[in-house]
Amino acid sequence: MATSKPHVLIIPYPAQGHVIPIMELAQCLVKHGIKVTFITTEATHKLVTSNGLDQDGLGDLMQMVSIPDGLEPWEDRNDVCKLTRSILQTMPGKLEQLIMMINKEESNKITCVIADGCMGWAVGVVKKMGIRSAAFWSASVATLASIFCFQKLIDDRIINENGIPLNGQMIQLSETLPPMKPENLGWTSFEDVATIEVIFKLLIGAEEAYRMTEWFLCNSTTELEPEAFSLYPDLLPIGPLLASNRLANQAGHFWKEDPSCLAWLDQKPERSVIYIAFGSFTIFNQTQFKELALGLELSNQPFLWVVRPGLTNESTTAAFLDGFMDRIGSRGRIVSWAPQQKVLAHPSVACFMSHCGWNSTLEGVTNGLPFLCWPYFTDQFYNETYICDVWKAGLGFKKDENGIITRGEVKDKVEQLLGDKTFRDKAVVIKEKVTSSVREGGCSHHNLSSFIKWIHEEDQGSVG
Repeated sequence: MATSKPHVLIIPYPAQGHVIPIMELAQCLVKHGIKVTFITTEATHKLVTSNGLDQDGLGDLMQMVSIPDGLEPWEDRNDVCKLTRSILQTMPGKLEQLIMMINKEESNKITCVIADGCMGWAVGVVKKMGIRSAAFWSASVATLASIFCFQKLIDDRIINENGIPLNGQMIQLSETLPPMKPENLGWTSFEDVATIEVIFKLLIGAEEAYRMTEWFLCNSTTELEPEAFSLYPDLLPIGPLLASNRLANQAGHFWKEDPSCLAWLDQKPERSVIYIAFGSFTIFNQTQFKELALGLELSNQPFLWVVRPGLTNESTTAAFLDGFMDRIGSRGRIVSWAPQQKVLAHPSVACFMSHCGWNSTLEGVTNGLPFLCWPYFTDQFYNETYICDVWKAGLGFKKDENGIITRGEVKDKVEQLLGDKTFRDKAVVIKEKVTSSVREGGCSHHNLSSFIKWIHEEDQGSVG
């Protein structure tokens, strides 16, 4: 007989930018009566559950389960190369064991697995077990297009078979997509060859998943990336998946939010505050950190700056910030982590200085904010191209001969962005297009509804 409720297993790549949007997808499914088992690594599970996510608050239809990533508890999970190698070696077997254990209970069997595109290997595991699958891509579709074109890039001698760029020739994936530098491909911005090669191997799994899955869902909209979606019409936009429907505000966050900054924003004039946040991976050396701070000081604008643990690894940061904030006074506020979507929606915020991670990009455009772009690695450089050159809703920074964005450059770009109403006007137009997509009748809303309907229909058709 059919199971009592469809049961979906979801597995993200263990990084905050991947966990947050797919957690939102999980909670959308729960709202529609679908049982979800959300799989994270043990280390990620500990981070997420220790920062405000209460298992009981997820409801009866969702549970979080962890499996080992293969590393010892004390090993550095910021070492992307080591973590990814360990995932590829360890987690396929662990996932298969977990599914077999769950499926022993006839009424609780997994009816579908949704794998993060960066965990494409999971699709192969469940296909072998006879379980239906879907893939979910948390970044831009333009980034995904560069991965899908990997064989052409190899054939054209732009990269070798391990993903290493062979020359500096600009890449034009199609006539309709903006050009990109080889060093800005999603896997080539790491400093060492070993990391580039293992990330390339991981990402090729997304292309394999694309060929094997029945659904490939994307956290984007046709309004943001019409050219990329036209290249792959069977990719389904269901985004932006944001926290407005979230059952638990902290779902997926690795750090505890400081909501006190919202009261501080309440005291600032409308459209006056620069919000600065660089995501969960960006690291600054001390020189760059100080130049940014001094540029904010020179701008004379109110600012809210997220300085998360590990943003700069220099021990002198605290002492510098003490003196800096003594001079700034109430004009500035520094927090270790912010309730970002609430901040971006606040009327006092004028612009978003961002690393241009895709989640932050979606959150910024959904709130109609112009950007000051400061990308750090992977897809962030191509996202900057879209923000500045395609959508024309932001400005990038220029580095000096030492590779530093100086205080003067920070001041100048702040003044240029806030002094030209065109940037905000462009951002507001994009906001209207994007938000209409997730409303009833919009493309993303329709696609997500169709996917949910498919899950229910597949469950009704499963016979014991």
